[in-house]
Amino acid sequence: MDIKEFVCREKKRGDCYRLLSACFYQPEKEVFIKEGIFENLASLLKEVSPEASDFAAEMGKVFLISGEVELNVDYAKLFVGPNELLAPPYGSVYLDGERRVMGDSTMEVIKMYEEQGLSIDKEFRNLPDHITVELEFMYYLIFRETEALEKSDIATALNSIKIQELFLNRFLNQWIQPFCNKMREGATNGFYRSLADCTLTFINSFHPGDVLPEELLNANAQV
Repeated sequence: MDIKEFVCREKKRGDCYRLLSACFYQPEKEVFIKEGIFENLASLLKEVSPEASDFAAEMGKVFLISGEVELNVDYAKLFVGPNELLAPPYGSVYLDGERRVMGDSTMEVIKMYEEQGLSIDKEFRNLPDHITVELEFMYYLIFRETEALEKSDIATALNSIKIQELFLNRFLNQWIQPFCNKMREGATNGFYRSLADCTLTFINSFHPGDVLPEELLNANAQV
């Protein structure tokens, strides 16, 4: 695989994170269908994570036949409330114990965002370690990686890959499985069960640096 092919693959991986993040927002049937979220996700995953692609295709099928009220009821029970959440979408609940939000791990996540020049929009209603934010952060890091590679800035690209690995290993990979397990157990609609399977399979099946082209491997060895 040469650099050009690698960049193309990485862009697809980044778009998978972006589209998966969209799936965790409140479901609006007309918008989701118009944007082709599930078809695009399944298509991208065919190359990046074929097994996850099957789950994305199933998500699309179930979403089409499900009522919007039905989807929103499941969404609220899992992620929003007002009763106890069946699948809290916050990393600190799983990483800091006692089902806490805004714990120590949240502060560490905020620090990582700030180190990359990012800050949470004041109008954003969710917490910094919400699943949507962490998935979008991975998309941002991959975007920076591919942008650097297209400019032949190998050092910046390798640094972005290292930050991806650090973020996954320290945060997202540490809580994604129990979170997805709770989604699968708590969901009454097949859409969210398939979303849990798709998310977990994708994140577990492909990691930054797994398929670096020779030019990047050589540069990485010299760092």
